[in-house]
Amino acid sequence: MTVTLYVCITCRAGETIGEGEATPGKRLHGAILDAGVPDGVSVVPVECLSACSQGCSVALSAPGRWSYVYGRLSEAHANDVVAGVAAYAAAPDGLVPWRSRPEIFRKQSLARIPPIAVVPEAAE
Repeated sequence: MTVTLYVCITCRAGETIGEGEATPGKRLHGAILDAGVPDGVSVVPVECLSACSQGCSVALSAPGRWSYVYGRLSEAHANDVVAGVAAYAAAPDGLVPWRSRPEIFRKQSLARIPPIAVVPEAAE
């Protein structure tokens, strides 16, 4: 089962970005890739997670698991994000015990979304 980490690359985190400069979101994305993610984790850059007032944000999901959105992140948090992703990937339902989460995953959660139920197609 693939775990997906979505990283908002358009996040400006309140900064004024000069011509040709990378956004804080793109820097976070690069730092996460540089830190290395566990096998079975896909890192996907996205245009916007609609958490603009919360600094850089990421979302974490997998089929049949709880999903999460985290904010107030920067490239300095890349190793903690990777540690949190690894713990999430190891949890069959996406619920990582509180004490097993990196601090940013305990204190900077913006949303927790229940697993999306698979609805069987209507019979024809």
